[in-house]
Amino acid sequence: MSDTHLDTERHPISDADFIFRCKDRLDRDGALVLAGFARRETIDMVVEQSAGRAADAFYANTTHNVYLSASDPALGDDHPFNRQVVSSKGLIADDEIPADSPLRAIYGDGSFRAFLCGVLGIDEIHPYADDLSSINIHFAAAGMELGWHFDNSSFAVTMLLQAAEGGARFEHVPEVRHADSGDMAFERVGKILDGEEAVQTLDFEPGDLVMFRGRDALHRVTPTEGGTTRLLVVFAFNDRPGVALSESAMTTFYGRTA
Repeated sequence: MSDTHLDTERHPISDADFIFRCKDRLDRDGALVLAGFARRETIDMVVEQSAGRAADAFYANTTHNVYLSASDPALGDDHPFNRQVVSSKGLIADDEIPADSPLRAIYGDGSFRAFLCGVLGIDEIHPYADDLSSINIHFAAAGMELGWHFDNSSFAVTMLLQAAEGGARFEHVPEVRHADSGDMAFERVGKILDGEEAVQTLDFEPGDLVMFRGRDALHRVTPTEGGTTRLLVVFAFNDRPGVALSESAMTTFYGRTA
């Protein structure tokens, strides 16, 4: 299947040396962009299936802190832990994606999963155990954005499907905190929120595969500009089987539990 939807000549995902080089780049930079990973005709097919479904998406416009956790009333409102940012997007869940979508073929392909394991340095990779979380398509029309945040998961795998006319820049600052040691980097987070620290921009085009370690890197997507909705697919995996989102998380992200 890989050759049908993925450019495996440009990106030989079963080649050990290629996997090693990709892993080295991800480990060094915290981000990996593989340009033209999916074939143009595959992206065109997915956009044709998806672009007209904006009205079917679940839309959320929320405020949150960068840690994606509840505020601490013991700290002031202006403390970096409690400062609020805005995120807004539309989302189509896994159970709403057609059975014949190329996204399903890519997600389930054994060679693709083995490639991800090799690059991420993990032994196994598994889909979510619930019906909503494994493959998601995000819609960001004009004015929609993702505010500054750290990811809860150790890695993210995404692919841009349709670029916006303007805005929608993926900005990030690597190695801001060290979650495993409990270092939340409050002072540095405050400087980033105040625009006092330089940020990096990660550039990618439709069909590019993006792997990103966002647990310790602060990142955001700036507001979409223009009349073209930005479309992005998130391929969500776990390194162990049987993991499902909680009902409260599903309600927050999808507006339902099934």
